[in-house]
Amino acid sequence: MAKVARFLVDPRLAVLLGESYRSSEQALKELIDNAWDADATRVEVTLPQMGLTGAPIVIDDDGVGMSEKELRTEYLKVASDRRSRRGEVSQRFRRPIKGRKGVGKFAGLMAATSMVLTTRSGAKRSELRIRKEDLGDSRHDLETIDLPLHTSECGPDEHGTSITLSDLNQAFAFPSAERLRELLVLEYGREAGFEVRVNGEPLAVEDVPGETFTQSVDLPALGKVRLQFTIADGKKPLRAKHSGVAIRVNGKVVGRPVHFGLEEDEEIPPKLLNRIYGEVHADGLSEDVTVDWGAVIENSTRFRELQFWVKDRLKERVRKTFSSEVNLAKARRQAELNRRLAGLPEHRKRLAQVAVERALSKFYGETEERKDTVINVMLDAFERDEYWVVVQAIEGARHSGVAIFAEALADFGLVDMALMVQQANRRLEVLERLDELVANPETLEKQMHQVIERNLWVLGSDYALLASNRTLASIVERWAGREFPGDRATRRPDLLLCEDVRLRHVVIEFKRPSHSITRDDENQAVKYSDDLRHAFENIEILVIGGRRDSSVDPRRTTDGLRVMSYSALVSTARTQLRWLVEQLAPSAKD
Repeated sequence: MAKVARFLVDPRLAVLLGESYRSSEQALKELIDNAWDADATRVEVTLPQMGLTGAPIVIDDDGVGMSEKELRTEYLKVASDRRSRRGEVSQRFRRPIKGRKGVGKFAGLMAATSMVLTTRSGAKRSELRIRKEDLGDSRHDLETIDLPLHTSECGPDEHGTSITLSDLNQAFAFPSAERLRELLVLEYGREAGFEVRVNGEPLAVEDVPGETFTQSVDLPALGKVRLQFTIADGKKPLRAKHSGVAIRVNGKVVGRPVHFGLEEDEEIPPKLLNRIYGEVHADGLSEDVTVDWGAVIENSTRFRELQFWVKDRLKERVRKTFSSEVNLAKARRQAELNRRLAGLPEHRKRLAQVAVERALSKFYGETEERKDTVINVMLDAFERDEYWVVVQAIEGARHSGVAIFAEALADFGLVDMALMVQQANRRLEVLERLDELVANPETLEKQMHQVIERNLWVLGSDYALLASNRTLASIVERWAGREFPGDRATRRPDLLLCEDVRLRHVVIEFKRPSHSITRDDENQAVKYSDDLRHAFENIEILVIGGRRDSSVDPRRTTDGLRVMSYSALVSTARTQLRWLVEQLAPSAKD
């Protein structure tokens, strides 16, 4: 007969779970998350002053509280997911539940050795005491440890929970009110109906670490407006969902935080934009808010007045911060830059300096290591410019007789051909990698779009002078948004619109390499070709995908429409490049 075995739970598990947080402040935040789940509207956190280690930490909320039965069967049940018992949202305010693992109750034991939980619900007051020393007794199973629990009468309207943490853990740094506020402000600073106070002070914009700006104005149509925002330290970037400026009307947040149009400004890097955290108080918009408080009516003249004013204020400060940080990054590298630039001719030195500044701007927000890599490669190119040597020889030969001058010009041609051969060989290597991408069944349209948009030479000499820009991209975006709205958005084609110097326009539709091009694909291409001819007279459609389907007759062609496979595209490009290398290589060697 088979025997059975069972797990035994050492009480120390509770201690280990309590010590699994990165910091005491993170552990305290977990207890505040519990208050959120309990539909509290107010949470008071009291931290003792530095040095007063005998004073307790107190977290008090006015949530629904717990009955003695709930305390015994739910709170003391380890690793019980609240969502499985009561659903994904809270009962009263329908808040998304944050507690997921059922172990947050032990968070207080990271900061202290004693935790007293007092909860009020249904005219009953229950007090539970948990001591770390009791949980450290390995002679008992966790389920057999007796925890002191006292129940008494309280007022019928009393509700909420209070957690008192005493005998603070001396092995960790004293919990910092400033650090706790930093953690809480991003999560709860804009939540309506949930006020958190730390040592009596409510969460505020200035709790985000960084430089804070405040400005007030009385606008003609809108009235009094107060803008307050912080540009967070670069070392502590914000999550995208937290960044932006929230609009408050009569104390209530309207919709999601926004950047007031700065996201369309090419001069401002997105990573800098995502460091903005703020609020603008505009009670004059009270008549222009939608019923659900999800947005402000877009064509409101008062809202437009606010948009222009806030955008200008944000742009001014963000630009100053951007310029200052780019200059600081340049200053940190100045000694090495000076050393590298010293060996360059004066005119190339100026070009190199401009290139470095552009690189620092373009790669703003990237790691210092990545920036250094880009700058070093760039400076290597300036130092090893074969053209420069030949051009200098041409300049020196201009007044040295026809024969010497002609020889110098011929040398330029040799160098030019050698570099063309080098470039062609590099492109052949890229085609090998592109072949691998095409052969991968997981490759999508957007990946092929990205590669070919930045390597238009792959399309061959007929398309060598093509280029795309933001204006062309916006035309395609507007058309696709109009033709494929709502649920049809998933069916919109992946298009790239380019033009050349002769104003010939080419629309390239990318299919995934695993997709065989069918007659339906051709018909769809003809359809949007007709739509786009209203904007461009001279237009050509190029559809690139997997092999042709048997339903497609290559002899049946439509004016202005070409269908190609990625394999054929790569093969043609490879043939042209190999021919070029064969033609130029002998001349380059001579």
